[in-house]
Amino acid sequence: MATISFLGAAQEVTGSCHLLRASGIGRILLDCGLPQGGDAVERQGDEPFAFNPREIDAVILSHAHLDHSGCLPRLVHEGFHGPIFCTPATAELLGIMLGDAAGLYERDLERENLRRRRRGLEPMPPTYTRADVERVLQLCEPHEYEERFALSDSASVTFHDAGHILGSAIVEVVFNEQGREKVLVFSGDIGKRDRVLMNDPALLERADLVLMEGTYGNRDHRPLGDTLVQLEGLLKDAWRRGGNVVIPAFAVGRTQELLFYLGQLAQENRLDPWQVILDSPMAISITHVYDRWLKSLDCAGIKPLCAGHQTLLREFIPRLQLCVSTEDSMAINSIQRGAIIIAGSGMCTGGRIRHHFKQRIWDRRNMVIFVGFQARGTLGRALVDGAKRITLFGDEYIVSAGIETLGGFSAHAGQTELVDWISHFRTGPRVALVHGEPQALDGLADRLWREKKIRAEVPQKGESWVF
Repeated sequence: MATISFLGAAQEVTGSCHLLRASGIGRILLDCGLPQGGDAVERQGDEPFAFNPREIDAVILSHAHLDHSGCLPRLVHEGFHGPIFCTPATAELLGIMLGDAAGLYERDLERENLRRRRRGLEPMPPTYTRADVERVLQLCEPHEYEERFALSDSASVTFHDAGHILGSAIVEVVFNEQGREKVLVFSGDIGKRDRVLMNDPALLERADLVLMEGTYGNRDHRPLGDTLVQLEGLLKDAWRRGGNVVIPAFAVGRTQELLFYLGQLAQENRLDPWQVILDSPMAISITHVYDRWLKSLDCAGIKPLCAGHQTLLREFIPRLQLCVSTEDSMAINSIQRGAIIIAGSGMCTGGRIRHHFKQRIWDRRNMVIFVGFQARGTLGRALVDGAKRITLFGDEYIVSAGIETLGGFSAHAGQTELVDWISHFRTGPRVALVHGEPQALDGLADRLWREKKIRAEVPQKGESWVF
């Protein structure tokens, strides 16, 4: 009988990883993601895989975000050598994201081993290397949306547009077992409808088992129109304060939408003369990828970009500065006022954003605006929850800057959209809610039963189901 084991993102938001086992297809991983929180060394070395990587036959990757893909280099390092199926855009993004993550990991490991040598301890060996990242990219086998391809002689896979980020996919696995056709659908991360740079998520009708994300399972997002009004108001307030605005943003998806809306405000003369600084080599590289894919996205929302010579990085925002080098990033420290600084990481677990906090979090003239979900255990979550003091690079800082959150920019579907998505299945599938904190998943399960009589279950990490 086919089994599915929930090995990551079970009653938590990050670290997506599920193991499908069935006769005729072997052992297939759905995602191999990195848990968030702590530094890169802690995240990579938290716990061993719950399986032998050498025994995994293939990986099916829903999208390029690190909480879905970040453990692929370690998987390869420990012996995996099968195909990694994904969409073409995911394959393109993966090289940028895993390369950047490897750089952060190497720097964190170097610092950790320096501390260990000072205490007379043996250095920690790396859990993966740059060569493993290259091997991951070599193993990628891209397939377009709606292209049905063979997983084995008795199984096939189809990617459907998830509308979350560029290349994100809903995974449909169809296989035969003991003369019966079975269908597993893995939602990956489901995007909001009517987003400016994304198509709406595809709707499916047939499955025996559905693994559905529930990041925002207990609430809906603020309407986008209200969020844009709030953003404009916050920027005007920040301009009056006479300081700078710091925005932690995910390099894929959130940064590009943010650039679009800032450009839209500028085009409509509704933006004070801010200097917009994109201080993230990875986000810059990924935005170039988005620019190349613009015409394949939802051009009904981005006609100004699709129709002319403008792109997200060219001519759309009047005072846009791109910071690639460390020296460019450090030069931002001298700017006393008038800068909107967009930097990663989105949950403040690493990257240049922590250096900008070091320079500005203690100054009440400044403002920090969060535009994405902050997982438990991250610095971003601590600030959103009202922390008065934080520790950065071993030093304590008082939090005096304004801390604001914009809820309408989320790349995830809210509760009502999740209920609508699962309601399109006509075959009465068994439903597993994953990729969400317990209260979010419980809230979604409760509403599904009350309104739709859909019984959704919330598996624990390590739990296995037969289906």
